[in-house]
Amino acid sequence: MNSTAPELAARETHQADAYRAELVERIALIARDEGTVEPLQGLYLTRSSTPTEPLHGVSEPCLCGIAQGSKQLLLGEHLYRYDPAHYLLITAELPTVAQVIDASPERPYLGVRLNLDPGLVASVIVEAGNLAAQSGGDVRGLDVSPLDTELLNSMLRLVRLTDTPAEARVLRPLVTREIVFRLLMGDQGNRLRHLARLGSQTDRIAEAVERLREEYNQPLRIESLARELGMSVSAFHHHFKAVTAMSPLQFQKHLRLQEARRILLGENLDAASAGYRVGYEDASQFNREYKRLFGQPPMRDVERLRQAA
Repeated sequence: MNSTAPELAARETHQADAYRAELVERIALIARDEGTVEPLQGLYLTRSSTPTEPLHGVSEPCLCGIAQGSKQLLLGEHLYRYDPAHYLLITAELPTVAQVIDASPERPYLGVRLNLDPGLVASVIVEAGNLAAQSGGDVRGLDVSPLDTELLNSMLRLVRLTDTPAEARVLRPLVTREIVFRLLMGDQGNRLRHLARLGSQTDRIAEAVERLREEYNQPLRIESLARELGMSVSAFHHHFKAVTAMSPLQFQKHLRLQEARRILLGENLDAASAGYRVGYEDASQFNREYKRLFGQPPMRDVERLRQAA
């Protein structure tokens, strides 16, 4: 007797619940301590038994899923929240603020992240017959979408491979290609195509992002950068903000301040020296902008972080 649509939907829901339950068990066994481990190259599993402080950093292109708990990511003024029913896809290197918001010792946050290689994405696109991109759509470098059962299953199978190193050497590349294929076929297929850099305005913005990351401590000359990319200044501003959710100047400021924080934590420098190293000539401006981003003046913020550590 043929199954009805409601029966099939109920079966798929039951299957997805079973996949999530197994993912929780496996991540909990692998990531036994607080923090992040890398059981396979490019695959990261995270445990946190408490909500975390906002963590400032620069994202990498990756797929992020959650087995248990929830997390939020701030990009510019845009807030993205995801949980076991949703995944986060990041396709550009962006200054973000991440925070685990749902976690406890009884039900710790358990997350999975898979780094995405642009060359692999391009290879899958070609192998699949140059999957046609839909016109229009949001080009921002990250977004959250519902996690379907097939993608969840492929992510679970990748985590399972951590138990069998011999199988992982052969099957990990295949499962990773399947994950990329399912992402390309899903809600964020267009966004992932930008990572492959197959020719679009977004490719030029990716080049600009890379340039700003390499030269964050140099003066920002918008006219010169736009000209080198073959764009007008207004078009450059428009497309840059569409991808990164911030202006080029805001983007550079986030990079400078995050690097200054890293320097202050790792080296015995005063605030003015750290600000000068990342490109600030005015110490008072550096202090103001640092406090605006991190909530406290530089040295007080660093002391708080050291005490917390």
